[in-house]
Amino acid sequence: MLYRKLWEQTESVPSAREENFTLKEKKNRKPMGRAGSLLVSLLITAVTGFAYFYVSLPAINPQSGDFYSFLALLCVVYTVSVFALSVQKPADNVVRTPAEKLKEWFQFVKRSCLPVVILFAAVVVVAIVGQIISMPIFRASAYRDLLTVQTGDFATDIAEISFSEIPTLDRASAEYLGDRQMGTLSDMVSQFEYSGDSTQINYQGRPVRVAPIAYADLIKWFTNRGNGLPAYVVVDMVTQEATVTRLSEGMKYSFSEPLNRNIMRHLRFRYPTMMFATPEFEINEEGHPFWVAPRVVKRIGLFGGTDIQGAVLVDAVTGESQYYEEVPNWVDTLCVPELIMQQYDYHGTLINGFINSVLGQRDVTKTTDGYNYIAMNDDVYVYTGVTSANADQSNLGFLLCNMRTKETHFYTAPGATEQAARASAMGVVQDLGYTATFPLLLNIAGEPTYFIPLKDAANLVKTYAMVNVARYDIVAIGDTVPACERKYIQMLSDKGITTPEELPQTEVTGRVAEIRTAVMDGNSVYFIRLSGNDVFYAVSAAQNRDVVTLNVGDTVSIEHAVPAEGETVSILDGYTLTVKSRAPVQNYSTSTAQRDNLT
Repeated sequence: MLYRKLWEQTESVPSAREENFTLKEKKNRKPMGRAGSLLVSLLITAVTGFAYFYVSLPAINPQSGDFYSFLALLCVVYTVSVFALSVQKPADNVVRTPAEKLKEWFQFVKRSCLPVVILFAAVVVVAIVGQIISMPIFRASAYRDLLTVQTGDFATDIAEISFSEIPTLDRASAEYLGDRQMGTLSDMVSQFEYSGDSTQINYQGRPVRVAPIAYADLIKWFTNRGNGLPAYVVVDMVTQEATVTRLSEGMKYSFSEPLNRNIMRHLRFRYPTMMFATPEFEINEEGHPFWVAPRVVKRIGLFGGTDIQGAVLVDAVTGESQYYEEVPNWVDTLCVPELIMQQYDYHGTLINGFINSVLGQRDVTKTTDGYNYIAMNDDVYVYTGVTSANADQSNLGFLLCNMRTKETHFYTAPGATEQAARASAMGVVQDLGYTATFPLLLNIAGEPTYFIPLKDAANLVKTYAMVNVARYDIVAIGDTVPACERKYIQMLSDKGITTPEELPQTEVTGRVAEIRTAVMDGNSVYFIRLSGNDVFYAVSAAQNRDVVTLNVGDTVSIEHAVPAEGETVSILDGYTLTVKSRAPVQNYSTSTAQRDNLT
């Protein structure tokens, strides 16, 4: 009986050979069925595609290169997934040659993924052919005509703008002031920071830079996202004053939002087929914040001839958006400078065809490195120089392009490049170590003139320079813009380029009521006040010897430049003083004593 039980137990326990066979059978199990592998592969592809689309935000547009990358990725993910789920692992003792592996792979593709592989091949072919047919070598005339350039007359078209319209800051200086202003706000500085994403616009008739604030970090975003960004920063480019404008309702849509309210993601989900340039932050004339997203189109072939056609305006507070073929007049930054310069480079280099642009280079021109902005007629214009194909140290002229309408004019003005003008200005103040910003082109006394603010190591503007475009050895330096202009016009007159009448003059006559003296920069300067007048006139003894013998009570006539609004006349130079009559001699001692007491 005991023997029988032991025998039955032995029969019930599988042998080692049988157990090994069972394990191998499990390892060599047939893979998932075809329907199951296809469904799982589709699910993997969909999840991967959604994650890629959410992060990269490609436009679903056949003219977008990102669209083809997106399709190719989906094809690859699907094919790899199906292959991994369908191919049966070979037995351990089966060795296949590379040719057999390749044959098996082709059989698998033909059986399970042929439509997807055909789609992948089509995507690659279309992308390559699209690039080829869009090349300038085949479409030179189309690229040349992307930008219509008209020839203008500088003195006629470019009016002498008021000092209240001349920007005295560059972007770096303006953003430095904006960031410093944020540091003065104790209730914001711990939660928000200056974004540095500023845009130059005309706001209520003045050139300013506006920028939204941003969340200081991810935690600050999480705790403040319900109310949004409470303010934006405005930097006046003329007065150099930075202010923080608080909003009654915070901005919910911006670049600092990491999820659905990110401005690019918000635009993509609303307009999945549109291609956009980087949205610019602007405010309308009432101070309400918007994002201006220029719509990008391709006008040549499949991928060539990038251009702007209207824009989508997004309310930064509510997220409401609308596409405008013709944007409102308060929008200033539809066409970015980089696009305008690229289009002119096509126009200038392909003027006589592609072959000439490479070999002969007859009449070939291109833009110089850098640009700046000019505010005129309540619009913002971008300025850049035009030089020859050899990119030498001289300009042929310059471009002015309206950033809203893309209306472009070329002005002939042979002379120094912007970099040469900057070097010339810095050479005058090299002992102070100031750095020249990129020049701004102005019309001063009918002459094309580079206006160059000079700043110190802290990005603060300290002085100003004006450099003649045609003769960059004519450099005037002044602590204020009006003073710099007067010195510059005087230099033009001394060089015989303009006449002295170019500088507005006025004349005042009266009796001397008060005299004060001071030594400034090694020169004796007499400050004269006339009877019934609170203004002091500063006359240098080196320029007019008669002022040395002047006494209280003398009648004089003073001719001087018309000061700018709000400027103190006592700091002006360039006076012409004429003594009309002398006071009686007996008043001399009294006048001398009075002068000594006032000095």
